[in-house]
Amino acid sequence: MTGRTGPAPSRGDGRGGAAVLLAALLAAILPALLLTASAAQARSRSAADPKPVVTLSGKQAGKGGEITVKGTGWRPDTLLMMLICGQSTPARGVIGGTNSCANADGRAVTTDKKGAFAKKLPVAEPPVPCPCVVHVATVTGEQAVADAVFVVAGHPVAPLPKQTGDGKLALLASTRLEGDSSILTWFGAPPARRLVFTVGNMGSAPVKDPVFRVATAHGVYAPQWEEQQWRGTVEPGRKALIELPVELTAGAHGDYQISLKYGSKVMAEQPWGVGRPWGVTLFWILLCLVVPAAVFRIGMAVVDKVRPRSSHAAGRRGRGSSSRAGATVKFPKLRRAPAPAAGPAPAAEPQTTTAALPWFTPDSAPSEHRPTTKGHS
Repeated sequence: MTGRTGPAPSRGDGRGGAAVLLAALLAAILPALLLTASAAQARSRSAADPKPVVTLSGKQAGKGGEITVKGTGWRPDTLLMMLICGQSTPARGVIGGTNSCANADGRAVTTDKKGAFAKKLPVAEPPVPCPCVVHVATVTGEQAVADAVFVVAGHPVAPLPKQTGDGKLALLASTRLEGDSSILTWFGAPPARRLVFTVGNMGSAPVKDPVFRVATAHGVYAPQWEEQQWRGTVEPGRKALIELPVELTAGAHGDYQISLKYGSKVMAEQPWGVGRPWGVTLFWILLCLVVPAAVFRIGMAVVDKVRPRSSHAAGRRGRGSSSRAGATVKFPKLRRAPAPAAGPAPAAEPQTTTAALPWFTPDSAPSEHRPTTKGHS
């Protein structure tokens, strides 16, 4: 029995060794497989989200002409703005922002479901000399930009401004809006905030008095960019807290988006919800109620002053009589002296005779009233 049981452990040890070897082989191959899968996924993502590209029907045209601008690799159903800008190259971007572009002759276009577009653009001279480009950028959402070299025939050409140092600012923390609205904002005053953010100098040279561009956008309208210069110097490897004022128009309300740009790169976007100025609505409601009542009272006062007194009194009496028409008024009875009645005189009342005192006999008494004695002599 010992001979039979001996080989069994040896076969078991062989199977265990094979399992250990297989596990070691998988542990060695698995990282390579994961790296290959991640690289393939990255390539698929890059193929799914290609870089925006702009092509032109012509490289040169004079003022008043027209070119066709085509683009691919953009986000589907995205609103774009096309401009001819001077003092710009695809490598350095648009120097000076849209102030270097022919903004009045720009055109807006919306990409299709595949992220492509084709639209004609009139040729106009930018406000600064060439070199020039056709600058295409997204209006809302994630920022995407593409430039194509273009020559405006007959437009002056000047060298690009030299770059000062290797200073480079980068956003270190998310932006935020600080500040509160006053009671005047409730009545239509312009809402105002402070855009606060932190930047760091990632270059090897200091950045002095950097110029930022702040834009406010509402709905589908294109953002309105405004240059704001921050006074100060950011040394290499240092950071700085920057505050820039942001103000909307009077009576503004709804959802706004604040964009921050340094150079040709959008650094951050910050939403801003502005409440409706209900004080203005309340004011108009009170105005519609109070003004008619005040005008009516003033008119009645003027009429009362102008109308004559006599007619006023007559009208008042007329109104009193008309209001009392049909009513019975009872007056109290007055006692009057009785008037003599016409007719026979009333019978005389019987006179009463007063017996004369024995010691007084008036001489003036009539004879018929004198007592007579009969039977005395």
